[in-house]
Amino acid sequence: MSTIHFPPLDHASPEGLLAIGGNLEIETLLSAYSQGIFPWPHEEEPLLWFAPPKRAILDFKNFHIPKRLQQALKQNKFYYQIDSAFTQVIEACAKGKTRKSQGTWILPSMIQAYVKLHQAGYAHSFECFNQDQQLVGGLYGVSLGNYFAAESMFYHESPASKATLVFAVETLKKRGATWLDAQVMSPLLKSFGAQEISREDFTRRLKVSLNQKKLF
Repeated sequence: MSTIHFPPLDHASPEGLLAIGGNLEIETLLSAYSQGIFPWPHEEEPLLWFAPPKRAILDFKNFHIPKRLQQALKQNKFYYQIDSAFTQVIEACAKGKTRKSQGTWILPSMIQAYVKLHQAGYAHSFECFNQDQQLVGGLYGVSLGNYFAAESMFYHESPASKATLVFAVETLKKRGATWLDAQVMSPLLKSFGAQEISREDFTRRLKVSLNQKKLF
């Protein structure tokens, strides 16, 4: 298996595009994430790699659960699991518009690559089920050390994706994480207390987290 060698992060375009081409092998993905780089595939285009100048993160000390969601969670209509349905979660995320907003960016090649990454112990999913034991929401991401990059989430019942995010944050906190990488800001993430920091600040945080005890 061959990996690609990424340019320095400050060589990225103003939009964050750093490199074009390469592959989605496990070694390549691990190399990318350990440097603060993530893939953003587009159909019928070469593989694109990004390291944006502004990075969305969710610092757990600023984590806020909106009041309406707090009320919904009190109904206890969901239960949660970890890594029990990774493939189903990523496939569900691929079927709709996600954080990239331009249609799905989770192409079949991405699904295959991240399933392998999950089998290797680096990609993980948080699942939300209803009382009929149906998967109704989920979130998946990549973890190295106590760093967790949240990639995408979905829901079939409201507010299952938001409830899954709360469960994920609570789980990660218990395991020693203090923040998660949300990559690209969205109104939803902002409502939970996410903020944008500079690429330099992000890479400093990342280096510290990579040297901490593993979350999984």
